[in-house]
Amino acid sequence: MILIIGAGLSGLLTAYRLQQEGIPFKILEARDRVGGRINTIYTSNDTPIEMGATWFNSQHENLIALLKELEIAYFEQHMDNPLFYQASDTSPIQSVQVPSQSPSYRISGGTSNIINTLLEKLDDKAVLLHQTVTDIKYHDKSVHIMAKESFEGNSVVLAIPPKLWAKKIAFVPQLPRELINTAEQTHTWMEDSIKIALTYENPFWKEENIASTFFSNAGPIAEFYNHCNHERSKYALCGFIHSSFKSLPYSERRSRVIDQVKMVFGPSAEAFLSYDECLWSEEENTFEASDIFLNPHQNNGNPIFSQTFSDDNLYISSAESASESPGYMDGAVYSANLIAEKIIKAQ
Repeated sequence: MILIIGAGLSGLLTAYRLQQEGIPFKILEARDRVGGRINTIYTSNDTPIEMGATWFNSQHENLIALLKELEIAYFEQHMDNPLFYQASDTSPIQSVQVPSQSPSYRISGGTSNIINTLLEKLDDKAVLLHQTVTDIKYHDKSVHIMAKESFEGNSVVLAIPPKLWAKKIAFVPQLPRELINTAEQTHTWMEDSIKIALTYENPFWKEENIASTFFSNAGPIAEFYNHCNHERSKYALCGFIHSSFKSLPYSERRSRVIDQVKMVFGPSAEAFLSYDECLWSEEENTFEASDIFLNPHQNNGNPIFSQTFSDDNLYISSAESASESPGYMDGAVYSANLIAEKIIKAQ
């Protein structure tokens, strides 16, 4: 029995690969949902909104191959050029032309489509929610995991961000100090991000022939994009708030976002159907405070995560641990494929 901790993209894909080979497993997930940092929500008019992972590009070959394998479509993210730009809080909103860039893509039906597709292929009794792992104890020929319930298995896959398992799980025997130190100093992708989205009945930006893309150094909004669905039948603007605004009360943050949106896009922007946001720093199963300042992607892809531990019965699989595309969905796919291959060969 392989015990997989975490039902995000890496954990679910690892399980799917094992299931294809007839290897038994259980996934233990602390949240009340699967997906981890992939989280598509649906507004009152069924507009899919990405509160987590959203974009990928043509270099992310592992993710693209998986989408093709699962027969999931994807489409190009619309980018205006010229776009709106604000250099500082004392600068006017400008329409600027930017150099052409390689396109980004989004998953049809929402990023959670890949999560739901994998979940549908798994034995639903093997995916257990509300199971926050606190202890992992290795014995001679087995491993014992304590969560809401207790579990016995042969091997463990840590499919959650390294900083989380390093700081929240007690290991017996203890893991090497170098591994723990590195994990504690590994930046967790999305941990400081604030995603926001405004949904609309109609795409006023198209009707008024104005840009729907906005970048700002002033805040609260840092980046804002056209977030219409693949069919162009649901309309939204979605992006990021500067992380420094997480200290504001929700009502003030929302008010400042709306004021900025009206300033950039005009009065039509105020006629939104819903306002949604996600502060990932408030997600206890994503965010864990760091003892020192961590740069974005710090220690992502560190070679130590490619090793196995506890007599080759402890594997590390996550976006952060991947040696390819670390810190991205593509890295989570790469890591899952690699770890599943190691486990299969060890059987």
